[in-house]
Formats: sequence, C-alpha cells, structure tokens
Amino acid sequence: MIEALTVDVGGNALVLSAARAAFDPVLKTLFIADAHFGKDAVFRARGIPVPEGSTAETLARLDALIAMHRPVSVIFLGDLLHARESHAAATLGALAEWRLRHAGLRLILVEGNHDRHAGGPPEALEMEVVDEPYRTGPWALCHYPQRVAGAFALAGHEHPVYRVAARRDSVRLPCFRFAADAGVLPAFGAFTGGYEVNENARNERIFVIAGERVMAVRPEPQ
Repeated sequence: MIEALTVDVGGNALVLSAARAAFDPVLKTLFIADAHFGKDAVFRARGIPVPEGSTAETLARLDALIAMHRPVSVIFLGDLLHARESHAAATLGALAEWRLRHAGLRLILVEGNHDRHAGGPPEALEMEVVDEPYRTGPWALCHYPQRVAGAFALAGHEHPVYRVAARRDSVRLPCFRFAADAGVLPAFGAFTGGYEVNENARNERIFVIAGERVMAVRPEPQ
C-alpha cells in the first residue's frame, strides 16, 4: 500500500505521497511535477532501444493517487510531455483513455521547458495551460524552483534525489525538499533521472521516498 505523510509546509498541511506527488487536503488538489509522458517513445523514435510501458506505469500511479485522495483538480508543475515525439499514437491514446475515466477532474498545466518543445497537451485532455507562477490558495505553483513574494512556491524541474549512505553502501532516493518559503517535488514520471541535492540543500527539510514509504531524513534544517 502506498503510504503518505502529512507535513506542515509554510503553515499549511501538505500530504506527501510515496507515489511522488503532493496533495492539499483543503483545496482537494493534487500537485504532480515532471510526468514526462512519452519519454520512452521519444527515445525509441531517436533510435535508442528502451522498453515500453512507462506511460502505463505513470498513469497507474496517478489512478492510485486519485482513488486515495479524491481530488477535484490535478495541477501539473510542468513537463507533462517529454518532446514532440511524445505525441505518438500509443501515448496519446493512453492519455485519452485515462481522461475519459476521470472526466470530472479539472486539469491544469503550469507550462515547463519540455512543454514548450513538445507542443501543447492534446485537446482530448481538456487541460488548462497557465504560466508560472500560478497562484491558488497559499501556493505559487511553478515549474522552475524560485521564490514568490507572499506565497509558498512549489516547483518541479529539478528531479531531486537524496543520497542515503550506510557504511560503504548508498542509494539515491527521490525526495521532497523544502526551504522556508519554497519547495521542490520529485519527478513523477516512471522514466526520469535525478539531480542529487545533498550538498545544496543543507538548510532545507528533506523527505525521501523509499519504496512505498515517505520518510523524513532531515525533518528540520541543519
């Protein structure tokens, strides 16, 4: 079972999910960063042999989050599609079928750098596209990590991971990172890399995703 952890972020409750997303229980809104749908199709179109299935895996986690939290809206913090080749028939078909299952959801995309290269989301998704920062409740929703006066900024883009070491062994785990007035969510997509933040997040709170658990490795800034 996917676990979640409720934390105080800028004086507001935010539910951090091991499915690599965050949920605002007051606004009933899911925040998803860097889904990168169709990235595997992009690689194959460019001659790089990678397995299929990342879109299905990513959508399955999104389905599980929706079943768990019953949101009224989902806001994507940029990079919904990876590149123009993401508009492959199989990828768009899977997204269209997913949208039919969740026709009542409001979908919003805060445009990211990959979205500008990939082109807009398919019409079948009925998704609003907005510029950053997009303000809702106490949040300023962005793609690029930044600070926004008068709000707590949540962003993506970075794909943060945190290295956890034990003696000679170590592992890089997706993580949420929070400063006093800004935070970054882990990449949601099943086929994404990661940027290690151990050195430049020393004054931040860090919550890692280990399997189906969310754990605080640094609940308070150092």
